Amino acid sequence: MLQRLGGARAVLATAPSGNAMGPLVSGLGARGKLIVVGVPQDPMELSAFPLVFGGRSIYGSPAGTAIDTEDALAFSVLENIRPMVETVPLERAAEAYDRMMKGKARFRMVLVTKDGVSQRAPIN
Repeated sequence: MLQRLGGARAVLATAPSGNAMGPLVSGLGARGKLIVVGVPQDPMELSAFPLVFGGRSIYGSPAGTAIDTEDALAFSVLENIRPMVETVPLERAAEAYDRMMKGKARFRMVLVTKDGVSQRAPIN
């Protein structure tokens, strides 16, 4: 899908899943970068072909300093970027944690109280 859109210049990989990160390299455009900040417990498998013939690269970085966070937030406001969030009732925190640790969380997992944020993407 990313290639159909012209390839991504950069992808920030935050999910702790090597299986999910490896295929992202093929979605990068020429000289695109995969920036890994979520450390997966499983190996990251990928083809060397897009790295060598597309000039793509993979970088690792510890999730940022205060200025990195400030820059990221300013950029998201500038470009109207909004997060995708999966909300889970506080009572199901153990289930949400289990899904996250198994790499099954699709977006950011956020626990909410019954009086908190409305449910947008409940767990099935």
